[in-house]
Amino acid sequence: MDQSKLRQGVLYMLIASFCFALVGACTRLLRDSISSVEIVFFRNLIGVLFIGYSVFKRPLIQEGGKPFLLVFRGVIGTIALYTFFYSITQIGLAEAITYQQTYPIFIAVFSVFIAGEGLRRKEWLAVLLGFAGICFIFVPQMSGGLLSARSHIIGVSNAILTAFAYMSIRGLSGYYDARSIVLSFMISGIVLPIISMGIGEFYQLPALDFLIAEYVTPHGTDWAWILVLGVAAMIGQIYLTKAFSYGKAGIISAVGFSNIIFSVIFGVFLGDPSPGTLAFIGIVFVIISGTLISWQAKKK
Repeated sequence: MDQSKLRQGVLYMLIASFCFALVGACTRLLRDSISSVEIVFFRNLIGVLFIGYSVFKRPLIQEGGKPFLLVFRGVIGTIALYTFFYSITQIGLAEAITYQQTYPIFIAVFSVFIAGEGLRRKEWLAVLLGFAGICFIFVPQMSGGLLSARSHIIGVSNAILTAFAYMSIRGLSGYYDARSIVLSFMISGIVLPIISMGIGEFYQLPALDFLIAEYVTPHGTDWAWILVLGVAAMIGQIYLTKAFSYGKAGIISAVGFSNIIFSVIFGVFLGDPSPGTLAFIGIVFVIISGTLISWQAKKK
């Protein structure tokens, strides 16, 4: 591998990770103004404009043939976004991003029980290390009461849903243009929040506040943060794709965990306390686990 290309790939992944952390920071800034459901809506509305323009300029070329899986990817990805943005508004930014970054651990486990793939001993050790990391972050939150525990459970569920979403992409990549897969996700990410906010206009369901919320019109600087969030999410996705085309996937995946580091920095600036000792150990375990799983996956 050309070292200059590898450096380029690492740089692109750092840019992508910074952008994704910035999305989280914007979500924190918006949490007192609009609901996480509404943030999902605006995030995808801005993104679909970019992808729609791309399709207009360069029409889709694809075989198709798996519409139900395509719809599933869109719906499961949207629900994952619901839980992701909600967890950011409720718990520390670093912890929420770390939970989200555990999705490779769940992909590895689900690949065994759903796809019938085997894991080597090193991969099982990495999985166990990752779950230990989750416990180091999660268990101390139990002392904060059921409300705190619930928010963290929703945070962990985001990783599970994200794992299912990424696994569905495997089954779609040979049949659909990548932009179709992204569009299915973004269109679902517009339609489902509209339904959620429509229900929220008539019913208040505190137990489902991460799924149902009424629409609140953004004001003043809210619009600026919404725009930054949407653009950052799209730029992050573009540079994420570029990164994997320039460098070794294992190395690039490892660099992707810098997202957590950026999130810690953003979180501190936004008033989050620095992660405690156990949470810090958990974050380190998750980073090591995800990196090991990424490396091992590329050797198969």
